[in-house]
This record gives sequence, C-alpha cells and structure tokens, in this order.
Amino acid sequence: MPQNSAVARVGRDAISETLGREIVDGGLIPGTVLTLESLQQRFKVSRTVARDSVKVLESHGLLYSKRRIGLVVTAAEQWSVFSPAVIAWRLASSHAREAFIELTQLRIAVETEAAAMAALRRSEDQARRLLDLAAAMRRLGEAEQLEEFMLADVAYHRLLLEAGANSMFAALADVVAEVLTGRTQHGLMPTRPMPEALDAHERVARAIAEQDSKAARGQMEILVGEVRSALEQ
Repeated sequence: MPQNSAVARVGRDAISETLGREIVDGGLIPGTVLTLESLQQRFKVSRTVARDSVKVLESHGLLYSKRRIGLVVTAAEQWSVFSPAVIAWRLASSHAREAFIELTQLRIAVETEAAAMAALRRSEDQARRLLDLAAAMRRLGEAEQLEEFMLADVAYHRLLLEAGANSMFAALADVVAEVLTGRTQHGLMPTRPMPEALDAHERVARAIAEQDSKAARGQMEILVGEVRSALEQ
C-alpha cells in the first residue's frame, strides 16, 4: 500500500473512531448536523479523508446525509447494533452497563440454543477443541493470566457458535467476541475468574462432546445466567 494511502486510512479510522464514540456516548446528540468542511477544519485533514470517515459512520447507521443540510447524527434506534464497532463504542461509553446487560440477554437467548445444536451437529475435531479450550481457560484463569484467558474464552464461544452449523448463530461470533473482549478491557472481569464459570465451561464442552443436547443447553443457561447476575449486581 502506498504511504499516502496508509496515512489516509489511519486518519479516516481515527476520525470515525472519535466521532463514533462521541455519538454513542451522547456528546453528539441525534439531529446534530455536521459538514465535511467542519470535519476538515476540526481534524486538519483533506476532504477525501473526511468523506471516507463519514462513509464508515454511515455504514454503521450513526450518520445520514441530508441534501442541502449536511450530515445528520442519528438516534440509537437507527444504529447497526450488531456491528462490532458500534458494540465496542457502546461498551466504552457511559452507557456500558446497559449495553452489557442487553448483550448478555442476547447471549442467553442465542448461546443456550447454540450449545444444544452444537451437541447434535459438532464434528469430532470441534468437540476435542472445545474440551481443550475449556481446559486452557481453567489453567489460564487460575494463573490470573486475563489477556490469554480472554483469547481462549473468545475462541471457545466462537467455536461453539460455529459447531451448530447454523449460519445465523455463526454470524454472531464477532458480537460475542466483542462482549467478551470488552469485559476484560473495561475491568468487568475479576482478577481470577470464578470457579463456577470455569466449571460451567467444562461441563458445556463435555455435554457437547457426549452429544447430550439437553445438558449442553442447561449448562449454558447456568453459564450466561451467572454473567447476567454479576452485571445486574
């Protein structure tokens, strides 16, 4: 990639990140009008970079272009709420608790059924990998290696959503990954993961390996239910 293009991309990403956070956090309220000229002046960038950053925000539903008016900030109802970028901005905002609860409710609705389907449809390799990841999570959690634990946790839940061979569930893997990452990055994970959570991950993996869909669903309900209880408290 030419150097100028790389610089432009960094500028675009920095602007969309800044504006995305401001919109989601309420610093820019719905109905606020922006212009390319005002963005050029504020961020000291070219019109092309300003336009590209706007396209990113439009793709997430945070802005829309109104002829002869400018770029209008949208209300939350119009955001692409399943976009990983929007999720990350919500989790970094002053409304993080509300976002975490909503996302956990989504996980309860989806991951319990996904676990049951995984028990029926998983491959032998997927079953083995889930067991390995659950064991790794216990080892890393007990060693208080939170960053490494988070990566194993993300891989575990991504694999679980994929193992049920349901394309709709698999498409939510990035959403769940953003939630799990956000819990660690924003200090909502205990220094040492709860033993009950480690046990539940192992029980879910074992039920899937044994093709016991009822047990897989039940254990996943316990797992995500504990997360919801912790957030509500």
